[in-house]
This record gives sequence, C-alpha cells and structure tokens, in this order.
Amino acid sequence: MRLLVLGGTEFAGRAVVEAALGRGWDVSVLNRGRHRPLPGVRALNGDRTTPDGLAALTDGEWDVVVDTWSGAPRAVHEAARLLRGRAARYVYVSSCSVYAWPSPRGYTEDAPLVEGAEPEADRTDYARDKRGAEIAAVEAFGADRSVLVRAGLILGPYENIGRLPWWLGRIARGGPVLAPGPRDLPVQYIDVRDLAEWILGAAEQELSGPYNLVSAQGHATMGELLDACVAVTGSDAELRWTDPGTVLGAGIEPWTQLPVWVPPGSEEHDSLHSGDVSRALATGLRCRPVAETVTDTWRWLQNIGGTAPQRPDRPPVGLDPAVEAKVLAG
Repeated sequence: MRLLVLGGTEFAGRAVVEAALGRGWDVSVLNRGRHRPLPGVRALNGDRTTPDGLAALTDGEWDVVVDTWSGAPRAVHEAARLLRGRAARYVYVSSCSVYAWPSPRGYTEDAPLVEGAEPEADRTDYARDKRGAEIAAVEAFGADRSVLVRAGLILGPYENIGRLPWWLGRIARGGPVLAPGPRDLPVQYIDVRDLAEWILGAAEQELSGPYNLVSAQGHATMGELLDACVAVTGSDAELRWTDPGTVLGAGIEPWTQLPVWVPPGSEEHDSLHSGDVSRALATGLRCRPVAETVTDTWRWLQNIGGTAPQRPDRPPVGLDPAVEAKVLAG
C-alpha cells in the first residue's frame, strides 16, 4: 500500500507512519521539516498554511491519504481537492468534538453535529474547525472514499498534549496525590497505536464514513489508570480519592487541571466518556490494556529525559501543587 501522511512526525501522525512501516507499506510524509521523519519514509517538504505549501504534492499517486490537521478547515479543503484524482481514499482524523454539545449518553455516529462549520473557513474554534475539515474531505473524495475518524481522548507514547505525562510526572514525585473520584469512574480513551492500526485496517478494508474511535465503555476506570501510574513509576505516591463535590468546590477545572477526569453524571462525562463504539469494534478496533499504555508512555518519557513535548496551540494541563495541598489538607 502507498500511504501519504500529511504531518507524520508527531503523536497521531507519527504512530500511523510507524504502524505503516511495520506493515511494509510505502510511506510518504508532507510536513514543514521541523521534526525529523522516521527512517524509511519519503520526506516531502511543505507548509500547508502558505500559498505554495502543497507544491510537493503536485506529482505522485497513493492508495490512502491520512490527514491529522487541527487548524483552519481550508487547509484540508485545499489538500483534498489537490489529491482527489491521485489518491484512492482520504482518512481524516477528526474528533468527537464535532458532535453538538452536549452529546447524549451513548451517542453514535448519527448524533447531531455542530452547526456553522464551513470547509473553506479560516480558523474558528476546535469543534467547527474539525467539522469543517470533515466536510472538506467528503466534498472532495465523496462519502464512499472518505473516512472520518472521530477520536476521543488519545493517550500513549509521544503524546504532545500532556495529559498522561502530567499524571505520570505528578505520581512519580510521590507523597499524597489528589485523586478525583470515584475510583470506579469509567473513562474512554484510545491508545494512539491502536488508533493507527485501526486507520490502516480501515484503508485495507476500503471502509468509508464516520467512526467513533475510543475504547469501549468499561475498558478502564480512573482508578485503574492511576493505579497503573503508581505501579510503573515505583513511587511512594498515596492516591487520596476525593469526592467530586470537594474537587469542584475547590474551583478545580475538570479535564484541564485534572487531566482525563470529568465528574460523573455530568454533561462532560456523557460527551467525553460514554460514546458508542460498536461500529468501530465491528470493523476491527482492538484496544490494549490500560497498564500497557501507561507503561509504554512512562518508558518513552524516561528515554527523553522526563519532559514531554507540548503543542504550542494547546494550553498546558495540570494542577498547581499549592492548590492540591490545600484540598488534601481539608
């Protein structure tokens, strides 16, 4: 298979490239050259935010294009239009954020979508940008040759958002740790490597249409996630499970200050941790155990000196130690 990845050097794009090379595919990547591509790929240089940024794609044919773009939809619009006659399938890594807020508990791919998204728009907000890019991909390739990967929370090695790396770093420091309860709170996420393998399988199966891409409900809990962090770091951390009301009463922001966690029974939990993924499971989605994701992310962090890269377009996550200490002190 001939694969073109638009990006291909960071997190999700990198995982797709690595998985494709592991399958023996012929892989090309287009990026700005800020990060060194993996060995074995054909590197094409271009900045898709500039007028001539796609010049390197004027020649060539591919079986599948994978696009992870998160900015202005017009970048996807321009790339998809350029490639539609020379690529068989376009896979756009979108987000469950494209569903109208709040998503109903157990939402499927048929749930209502955000309004006001335009495929040729400049950057607006994350939800409309992702939806506008979806529209751009479908308009260029048609519903039968486009795949919309509506990913939820993505974790794993090379994460450049900082969620799991923050928990690992905090727990590695040891001592009492504010653990937002309840312990058995279900969480949904997708290991970036499982995301990549499903994408390649979708291309091989010639799938099309939208797919929710996270683990099944019940795959992991907040307790299992943090217990795995304690185990892999080998620290003396003591998880102090704290009632959600106490956490919220202290003014702590779910999801950002305490990554991954949102309170049970909330619109946020329904939208972020209760999606129906039966369609993806029926087409081959397999999710590795949470302990494996945590272990491999910790190993990667150790190999790079303990500090994860941070995307410049995303705010840092994590809780101020002084705030944590105050809540734990009661």
